[in-house]
Amino acid sequence: MDDDIITIREVAEYLRLREKTTYALAAKGELPGFKVGGSWRFRKSALEKWIVQREGNEASRS
Repeated sequence: MDDDIITIREVAEYLRLREKTTYALAAKGELPGFKVGGSWRFRKSALEKWIVQREGNEASRS
């Protein structure tokens, strides 16, 4: 499991989103992140789990 801690910029690149969108999602609690000294940080493993859960939710709606 990949437990790297990544920045909001890296999350935006990983998810192919704008940094502004990524920040807004994190601030609303829609992305699994945490703040360190006012800066957002994310565990890559938590993001991967979040993606799998989202994929499962989409599949159940079809």
